[in-house]
Amino acid sequence: MDRRAIEDFGIPGIILMENAGRAAAEETWRLAGSDPSARVVVLCGKGNNGGDGYVVARHLFNRGMNPTVLVFSPLGEISGDAAINLAIILKMDLQIEEVASEDDLDKAQAPVSSADVLVDALLGTGVSGEVRGPLRSAIEMINRARKRVVSVDIPSGLDANTGEILGACVKADVTVTFAAAKIGLSRGSGPERAGPVVTAEISIPRQVFEKKDER
Repeated sequence: MDRRAIEDFGIPGIILMENAGRAAAEETWRLAGSDPSARVVVLCGKGNNGGDGYVVARHLFNRGMNPTVLVFSPLGEISGDAAINLAIILKMDLQIEEVASEDDLDKAQAPVSSADVLVDALLGTGVSGEVRGPLRSAIEMINRARKRVVSVDIPSGLDANTGEILGACVKADVTVTFAAAKIGLSRGSGPERAGPVVTAEISIPRQVFEKKDER
């Protein structure tokens, strides 16, 4: 659906990312009780799911919050639309910590432990195989913290097709998924891990849903 919107209709991917992140920010704001003083920590992976997280942080900041952004990758390895949104929040002077390796995990522990709401923007629908390394540690840290959690598109570590847990998986209080609900959210461990699912419209043209893939 993303590919068709971009290639067939000329909608830049960064517009889809903006709409996705803004929808997730709205749900995060609601879960935080619409309280600008609530402590929100956004945990971001290397890809476009992390890019959505940077958009979430920007919109929450503009509502008066001071979110902390934890980036589980060297900042220099972020690319594409995600890099554009990372550059914006760097210029806005948001609180950003690079958690590039297991040795950096201590940087994440205090913010996660003291948060009121955590935003899981670590891994999206493209993940395959067992989650390992710092990302697995981040997922386990989220679950141990027992905070309110918003997952972006799908709980990190959940297979989007089968609902299988890929070694470790975030347990969310709410999942904001984009354009259409992913099959894995209603199969296997999906319902228990995702919590209530909010399906957000992100400007993908209606024709995309109606057209069969002939490629």
